[in-house]
Amino acid sequence: MKKITRAIAALASAAAMTLAGTGSALPVLFSSTPATVKAADDTNDDWLHAEGSRLYDMNGNEVWLTGANWFGMNCSENAPHGLYAADVDDFLSNVANRGINVIRFPISTELVVSWMNGKPDPVSSVQGSYSPPVDTVGEDGTITKAGTYGNINKDLVEADGKTVKNSMEIFDVIVGKCKKYGIKCFIDIHSPDENNSGHDYELWYGKAGVTTKVWIDSLVWLADKYKNDDTVLGFDLKNEPHGKRGYSGNTCPNNIAKWDGSTDENNWAYAATTCANAILEVNPHALIFVEGVEQYPKTDKGYTYDTPDIWDAPADVSPWYGAWWGGNLRGVREYPIVPDSGTSQIVYSPHDYGPSVYSQTWFYLEDKTRTFDEQSLLDDYWYDTWAYINAEDIAPLLIGEWGGHMDGTENQKWMEILRDYMIKHHISHTFWCLNPNSGDTAGLLSYDFLSWDEVKYGMFEEALWQTASSGKYIGLDHQNALGENGISLSEYYTKYEASEGSNLDAGGKGSVVIPTQPATEKPTQAPTDKPTSAPTAADDTAWGDANVDGKVDLNDAVAILQYAALPAKYPLTDRGAVNADVVDNGTSGVTGVDALAIQMVDAKVLTIGDLPISRTELDKLK
Repeated sequence: MKKITRAIAALASAAAMTLAGTGSALPVLFSSTPATVKAADDTNDDWLHAEGSRLYDMNGNEVWLTGANWFGMNCSENAPHGLYAADVDDFLSNVANRGINVIRFPISTELVVSWMNGKPDPVSSVQGSYSPPVDTVGEDGTITKAGTYGNINKDLVEADGKTVKNSMEIFDVIVGKCKKYGIKCFIDIHSPDENNSGHDYELWYGKAGVTTKVWIDSLVWLADKYKNDDTVLGFDLKNEPHGKRGYSGNTCPNNIAKWDGSTDENNWAYAATTCANAILEVNPHALIFVEGVEQYPKTDKGYTYDTPDIWDAPADVSPWYGAWWGGNLRGVREYPIVPDSGTSQIVYSPHDYGPSVYSQTWFYLEDKTRTFDEQSLLDDYWYDTWAYINAEDIAPLLIGEWGGHMDGTENQKWMEILRDYMIKHHISHTFWCLNPNSGDTAGLLSYDFLSWDEVKYGMFEEALWQTASSGKYIGLDHQNALGENGISLSEYYTKYEASEGSNLDAGGKGSVVIPTQPATEKPTQAPTDKPTSAPTAADDTAWGDANVDGKVDLNDAVAILQYAALPAKYPLTDRGAVNADVVDNGTSGVTGVDALAIQMVDAKVLTIGDLPISRTELDKLK
């Protein structure tokens, strides 16, 4: 008997949840033991996708990413900071218990390249000890239990209990711990080189031997490495592309990050699209986070990045719009990021800070007598720079960095305004940062990396995804609850969403409401805007290609699951419905069993040539 891989188990679990959500009777094929699935948590069913300005799981339920940054792998230490002070289990369980459902991990391309080349760079900031490494028996017969004299970060050291593992091994342990505590993460390419100030460099290439090709190849390698682990939801392609002409005498258009329609190497829009295509080729489920640039020309007045001579003009007559590094997404209107597979995995990710980082012009109204409020920030900066992308339902936003000092005045006021705006408008975010050692902003944690700045956390905590009245933190994992004080995504949608909802959209019902009609009340025909019977299969039927993209892969299985659960929301085309009906063709219609068969093709248990297939034959392959 052929063994069905974990990918098929994933589909079975997802299909069970999807069909259960509609009140439909479940096929016998999906009658697995929930406890086993939950314990293993290897179902790989937590991938996300975008529709308009919102993010959804594979079952069509809306999700909200509300998290924080944990930096260090971008620095010369090559590991997240704080593991010299705190045990990784203590740290991550603490983070999960506080309701953070996603961590953004800054890293350098140089470090990723060392992993890719099979020679992971060492770390210099991890304390690990497990002494003695095994139970020992003394001469008098006394047993000294392993870990009696040293027990911190025991999973980060080798079998001798004292040799610290390399940087890649340590991050793999961290990813496993995130899964354990119900936390998701994504990886941010923070700088080309291993450099504590590497974020100051403008481009994604040009340091430590990193070329554009190396940058893309290393990200593709990472995507392939984690393609079967949905703990790593995606990739932030480059932290804060920036640079502007006229700054410090810079008059060259070729050494700044720009956003236009060219194929120039420093065109961030072109580079991001190229890189996204390469990543999605190896993992079509990964989210691609695309930051902005710093400077965008006033194209409505005819200016471009190549306009000569006048780029050093005063701001009131200059031909460009300024922004925070990585914050300027004006170019999305004219030159959106559109991978070959479509925009379902694209999330735009500006950075935004308050006046304690730099006193930007938009923090003060024109007459300089009154400071900012939400409306003035929207009018003077936010809306045209990034907020329009969400407001006009173009794509989701995730504010990749925001934060600052709780000074009781302007910066705290700014943080509270942005926090409330993100809550009202379902904008995902990752706070900068967990680390206390950020000079511009400080962090949520103290220098023991375990105790919290309760005042700052109290401000931030309101923007964590949580149930409306019971205050349960909502995770992004379908099986594992988010720490001790949270719930899993499945728990939220089965037990809490209908009764109390969440603080998403400031308590509004923006999320998908799953029908709860009894199974016996399943509609007898498809919605009226679809044919009551599927077209007849022809010789040119592309079996399995449910989304009619010319390929048969996991995207087709997801399309079928969504159609089976919510056909009105996720319709298939007439041709897609014919292609999808691969099990007992022409007798049962499109169901979750068809999705399972396609997943078995992806897992190489079946071939496309085996389709269509009978239910009896399919059952023999279980």
